[in-house]
Amino acid sequence: MRLSPRHIRPLRGLPATLLTALATVAAVLTTTAPAQADTTICEQFGSTTIQGRYVVQNNRWGTGETQCVTATSTGFRLARADGSVPTNGAPKSYPSVYNGCHYTNCSPGTNLPARLSGISSAPSSISYGYVGDAVYNASYDIWLDPTPKTDGVNRTEIMIWFNKVGSIQPIGSQVGTAGVGGRSWQVWQGSNGSNDVLSFVAPSAIDSWNFDVMDFVDATVARGMAQDTWYLTSVQAGFEPWQGGAGLAVNSFSSTVNTGGTTPGGPAAACEVAVATTVWPGGYTADVTVENNGSAPVDGWELAFALPSGQRVTNAWNATVSPSSGAVTASPLSHNKLIAADGSQTFGFEGTYSGTFVKPSGFSLDGTACAGG
Repeated sequence: MRLSPRHIRPLRGLPATLLTALATVAAVLTTTAPAQADTTICEQFGSTTIQGRYVVQNNRWGTGETQCVTATSTGFRLARADGSVPTNGAPKSYPSVYNGCHYTNCSPGTNLPARLSGISSAPSSISYGYVGDAVYNASYDIWLDPTPKTDGVNRTEIMIWFNKVGSIQPIGSQVGTAGVGGRSWQVWQGSNGSNDVLSFVAPSAIDSWNFDVMDFVDATVARGMAQDTWYLTSVQAGFEPWQGGAGLAVNSFSSTVNTGGTTPGGPAAACEVAVATTVWPGGYTADVTVENNGSAPVDGWELAFALPSGQRVTNAWNATVSPSSGAVTASPLSHNKLIAADGSQTFGFEGTYSGTFVKPSGFSLDGTACAGG
């Protein structure tokens, strides 16, 4: 929402007075307004909401040039990104979408901050759209603090670099490699003077992924950079551009933090998904049944899931499925938007694939991880 000292890279030789001035900018607040589909924001620190649960923020703080973000129904795209800054210093902005609290601006209905010891899982999905004519990283940020802080700088920032283009690097230095969430990462550790930063850098670009935020939190606790008594304050997905960046997009984003009532590492018992597929060379159909095992009806459901790499949806029935690849969301039509308690609804889609066919996975109903698949 505002220039965050936590986003400042070590600026080689930058005067302390300028760092102080930059940090002062962070104190200015922006009012969040409800968003409609394809709402464009060019205000320096402008923000809006999508899906009634996430905040999209422009957050331009490292340059005086124009930057505009267009909030969509599922994410945002960087519509304009003028100017450039040196690659050996801080990026020029952090346009992003988030769940939680950022400088007093909390997303609607969020249950963050939440104590780490009380979080059983935090499933999230992200689908990025990249461009080649810019210098940037695609970064997913996880913020931790010893207190349930909703304003100012948090103690520890976890950065997941899904992609980087150009001669840029995370804060600090590389301290090794690690396996987290079933993937291998370069691990960087350092401080920007205001908070500690632990970065996980993908060796090659990741376009989309469904994962559990707590896998990275646990890895951070294991390195002594946080404790189970601390709080998760927000999760954010966006870009740090140094040069250009127009066209970069978060195609879709979802984030849920489950506190209590579920078994760590296991799916919640409130929903179950069954997928029946018919497969032929290069194509397939999937018939999906969504069961509501809870005691209350689900009205206006959304089912998020991940399509394996190389798969693309070409047609759907009894639901709309978007985007066509990566982390996707199925939304009901008017006739099947209600799933009664102990009831179910069905929908289907047709798709293409390359290589070996693998079923879609990682299903979650309105943010709650589902059994089956």
